[in-house]
Amino acid sequence: MSRGQNGLFMRDVTLRFGQATVLRGLNLALPSSGCTMIMGANGAGKSKLLQLMHGLIAPSTGTVCWGDTPAVQATRRQAMVFQKPVLLRRSVAANIEFVLNARGQPRHLCQHWLDHVGLAHKARQPARLLSGGEAQRLALARALATQPDVLFLDEPTASLDPASVLAIEDIVRQAKDAGTRIIFISHDIGQARRMADEVVFLAGGEAVEHTPAQQFFNHPRSTAARNYLDGKIVV
Repeated sequence: MSRGQNGLFMRDVTLRFGQATVLRGLNLALPSSGCTMIMGANGAGKSKLLQLMHGLIAPSTGTVCWGDTPAVQATRRQAMVFQKPVLLRRSVAANIEFVLNARGQPRHLCQHWLDHVGLAHKARQPARLLSGGEAQRLALARALATQPDVLFLDEPTASLDPASVLAIEDIVRQAKDAGTRIIFISHDIGQARRMADEVVFLAGGEAVEHTPAQQFFNHPRSTAARNYLDGKIVV
C-alpha cells in the first residue's frame, strides 16, 4: 500500500460465541490495494468478519494479520464507518477537529476535509442537524482525516437516497484511488458491481467464494451465490 500496510491474511479462523459458531474455517488472503466487497445474506457473519479484520475482536482459533502484524495491533492505521453514523454532539467542524487533534495533525486540515465531502457550508452547524446522507459524508470525512491505510465500511449507504449513495461511492472511490484499502459490506448488488475489485461471499459462516468481481457476478461457482444474485435469498 502507498502508506505501508501489507495485505490481510486469515488462517484457519473460527469465531464462536458460547455454543454458537459464527464463522468457521476461514482462509483468506486479500491484496494490499483495491476494494473487497463482502456479501452474503443476513446472519452470514459479514459484520463479525469485518470486526475480525479490523482487530476489534479476536478469533476463537486461527490468526488474522496484516502482513506480519496481528490485526489487533494494526487498528490505529485503520478506520471504520458504520451504517448509522456515530457522530460527536458537537459542530460539523468539531467532529473533524477532534480526530485531527487526537492524531497530532493541524486543525487547518479540517477545511480540506469539509471541502472534500461538500460540507464546508455547514461547518458550524450542529452535527445532529445533518440529513442522513450529510451525516454519513461527515463520518467518512472524519475517518479519512486519520489518513487510514484501510477503510472498513459496514453498509454505509443502506438507508440513503440514490443521490446520497452515489455521493458516498464517489468519496470512497477517490479514497481508493489515493491508496486507501477499502473493505466494504453491501447488500446492494448494483453498488457491488460498481465498486468491487473482488468479492468475498459468505454463507453459513463460511467463505464459499473469493473471486474477482467480474467472475463472481457473471459466473458464481456456488449455489448459494447464484441464489443470492437471483434474489432467492432474503437479505
